Amino acid sequence: MRVQIHNDKQALGKHAAEEGAAAIREAIAEKGHAAIIVATGASQFEMLDVLVECDVNWSCVTVFHLDEYVGLGVDHPASFRRYLQERFVERVAGLKEFIPVNADEEDLDAEVLALGRRIAQEPIDVCFAGIGENCHLAFNDPPADFETTSPYIVVELDEDCRRQQMGEGWFASLEEVPRRAVSMSIRQIMASSKIILSVPDERKARAVKHALEGEVSNRFPASIVQEHADTVMHLDKASASLLSA
Repeated sequence: MRVQIHNDKQALGKHAAEEGAAAIREAIAEKGHAAIIVATGASQFEMLDVLVECDVNWSCVTVFHLDEYVGLGVDHPASFRRYLQERFVERVAGLKEFIPVNADEEDLDAEVLALGRRIAQEPIDVCFAGIGENCHLAFNDPPADFETTSPYIVVELDEDCRRQQMGEGWFASLEEVPRRAVSMSIRQIMASSKIILSVPDERKARAVKHALEGEVSNRFPASIVQEHADTVMHLDKASASLLSA
């Protein structure tokens, strides 16, 4: 994997988006279409602002949603489906398809199985993601399941994860943060041809150190990307501040 350290989160977002857009264009040129995964959260703000302006034929692109809280309606301000609709889907012209995680469905197991069948039809060219303060990848909190072959799984959110969501302002109190989510699994993320991680801010510095310099361990789920053939982690000086080199 590669690591790029930028002066600030604006430069980080610009370089991550442009690298991803280039990979999307390459996939379209090779096979006529592309499939990507798009993440949410505060770490993706700057990257998405640039990505939506990049020269990409979005009518050839299928977009998969990384994760969503169980039982949270799309009208809730913290809904990741709402986030992606407002910050990405509605801002690009003629997107081929957006496949959301509808984790408020009454039959959650059926929704998870349907998502798994759908993503199995589309080899993923680019996964845009971040990592959590607890080193989670998507909502795969520690100790993450590195073995499941299910593309999407229902997970329990740990307190550190839930506190991060409150700290970022998505919820007014810890009690309001859902305790479960539907998340893309580690193996499904790792099946992506290219992974682009956008990880700004000093509060992520310890997680970055564990992900890059520690052993691969499900106690630090994002460390798994050390084993991926084509991952780049874009950092700013704050998130890179604890790295040894």
